[in-house]
Amino acid sequence: MHHVVTLLAPSNTPCPVEEALNLLGEHGVGIARAGWVEKLLAYDMVLDAPLREDVRGELLHDAQDHWHIDVIVQPLEGREKKLIISDMDSTMICEECIDELADMVGKKTEVAAITERAMRGELDFAEALRARVSMLKGLPEGVLQRVLDERITLSKGARALVQTMNARGAHSVLVSGGFTFFTSAVAEKIGFADQAGNVLEIQNGLLTGEVRTPILDKFSKEKTLRETCAARGVSPHDVLALGDGANDIPMLQAAGLGVAYRAKEAVRASAQAQLNYCDLSYLLYAQGIAKAQWVA
Repeated sequence: MHHVVTLLAPSNTPCPVEEALNLLGEHGVGIARAGWVEKLLAYDMVLDAPLREDVRGELLHDAQDHWHIDVIVQPLEGREKKLIISDMDSTMICEECIDELADMVGKKTEVAAITERAMRGELDFAEALRARVSMLKGLPEGVLQRVLDERITLSKGARALVQTMNARGAHSVLVSGGFTFFTSAVAEKIGFADQAGNVLEIQNGLLTGEVRTPILDKFSKEKTLRETCAARGVSPHDVLALGDGANDIPMLQAAGLGVAYRAKEAVRASAQAQLNYCDLSYLLYAQGIAKAQWVA
């Protein structure tokens, strides 16, 4: 099985092609072919054989600590994926919706601290979610729309990534431990075909401080991936999964290419790939898709 190493350089950072080629050469790694996916931004090196883990580790270390670029290492076969499944908060959008809701009742600092610990894997997700939602009790339902309109911003490259994959025949699913009010709106804005999230209980126009069960957690995310694969007749190898928090880890590990996007340390250590410097659209380059072929 051949591996392909893709160097992904932000537009303001030189792509260290010579340095990467030299590093691989020093370790006796054979390169079958190499060339630009996108001039100055994305460079492919197709290897003669799978990349050894020690060499991969050195390459990723240099990318992170010296070159300040992203590097994706993956099997060449099946690099263009047939399904994209992604987390929402701090992945497809820049914010954590529950933290922004809490800000409306003066509890953002307290809630954000719990969110951070939950995303690092230090707290049980379901318990942490219930604790945070309880602090929203009495919040008017209309505040949800206000947060959506005034606080929520799409991550750079999100629309290009999802809509291009859709146009090329892939299926797209937004799956979140956040709330369906936001997942449905964000899915529509970005172009996801399907979406799933947790449901806030509302009575008489006010949040009750409770979330409907069963709670969508890390196991639900992985289950959604596998069920979607089965329904659409594709293999988990054909999946691109994205996330930033501990509740995304099983989903990322189940995917053919699981990408930790600007993620917590535990998530980066568990995922096959990381995206720390480039925006989400660069994952099209990682699939061998040049910008001339992008949609949106």
